[in-house]
Amino acid sequence: MQGVQAWTDGNGRGVVLEAQSSVSASILLIGSCQPDGPLRFGLNREKLSIPHPTTQTTPTPGPNATQEPTAMRLPRFPTLSAALCVAAMSSWTPLASAHDGPDGHHHQNATARAAREMAQAATNLWTSLTPEQQKKAGFAFKNDQRYDWHFIPKVRQGLSWKNMDGAQKALATGLLSTGMSQRGFLKAQTIMSLEEILREMEKGKVGTPVRDPEQYFYSIFGDPSDSKSPWGWRVEGHHLSLNFTVVGEKGIAGGPIFMGTNPAEVRQGPRKGLRVLGDEEELARKLVKSLSDDQKKKALVASEAPKDIISFVVRKANPLEPAGLLAADMNAEQKALLTHLIASYSERLRPEISAQDLAKILKAGGVDKVGFAWAGGLDRGQPHYYRLQGPTFLVEYDNTQNEANHVHSVWRDFDGDFGEDLLKAHYANAPNGHGHDAEKK
Repeated sequence: MQGVQAWTDGNGRGVVLEAQSSVSASILLIGSCQPDGPLRFGLNREKLSIPHPTTQTTPTPGPNATQEPTAMRLPRFPTLSAALCVAAMSSWTPLASAHDGPDGHHHQNATARAAREMAQAATNLWTSLTPEQQKKAGFAFKNDQRYDWHFIPKVRQGLSWKNMDGAQKALATGLLSTGMSQRGFLKAQTIMSLEEILREMEKGKVGTPVRDPEQYFYSIFGDPSDSKSPWGWRVEGHHLSLNFTVVGEKGIAGGPIFMGTNPAEVRQGPRKGLRVLGDEEELARKLVKSLSDDQKKKALVASEAPKDIISFVVRKANPLEPAGLLAADMNAEQKALLTHLIASYSERLRPEISAQDLAKILKAGGVDKVGFAWAGGLDRGQPHYYRLQGPTFLVEYDNTQNEANHVHSVWRDFDGDFGEDLLKAHYANAPNGHGHDAEKK
């Protein structure tokens, strides 16, 4: 039996600090949240198997992949904080520890390992490119292009999938996989593949954009081979924008993270019934329909849904008003639904990043501080919008276009998008003469 060190916020909400042993998806949480002071949760991998997202299909490289994610099922826990503690711990891997003896060594902590995997994948792709391709794919880290993100079909800077050879496409797919969970990777690949369906649906229509599953662009900001300096990367195209910032081996930020689908539901052809973001819609609908009349007075913020996500593509997202119904005013079943909904967004990214996002939520006061707001119709097929908002993050989901069969969804971190919080700490702690003196002022 080994343990995970945690603390509470005084109200029984746990915040993960460090995992002292490798934590797999099959664990038993032993102990309870006590109001104050440090806690130790025991982990037993044999007595309880906690289900994780059920997608098991092995992905095929390339944007034409057709694997379709299956429904995600998460365990139920007596409290929302326990659910998020387990979600964070189940994706946490060991921090540095030492072994004595002739082969003594130090294990790499989870964040450092993830950063090295990303750096190696990005370097592998970069070195495979021709000088002409590198001019398209590479940017200085401080170039404003790093913040120029969007989700519409348009001409973009970066190196497109179309302009890579077979070996480079395999390496690009490898880079994408280092930022995503298996479930998130499959969603991203399937979103790319929807361009073929959309092209068929719009055949013969005048004035429609070019639909091409190979018009997804890779950009690298800075030098991934320099482990002491920040760098970043992005994969972007229609309905997909995945932005990552790596601050040496000290931290990784994933955000903004945008996923959209058109069609939201494929209604004809061999892939009829496919709903890439179906979990995100159905969990929220189940939650809003479970609310009492008094709860709906706070949660239903407008009878008509906005035409798009409100935060859109701003560089820095800010909290929206009204916040809606707080989880503190929900019953246990409603809180469980909200937990699952949050996880359906956070777990698009690789476990180390997802765990950090969930830990931020807990440290900021727990899920009781998260609000749920809904606008538009409550029934499937009606235009609708919802958002989840806590002290640290914002999730928006909008399904109003194309007769409510066109979804936009985004995860924003108020302080962490584009790694702003990590960079601020990095620059503040850098020694004089390290090259960051201007950022300290």
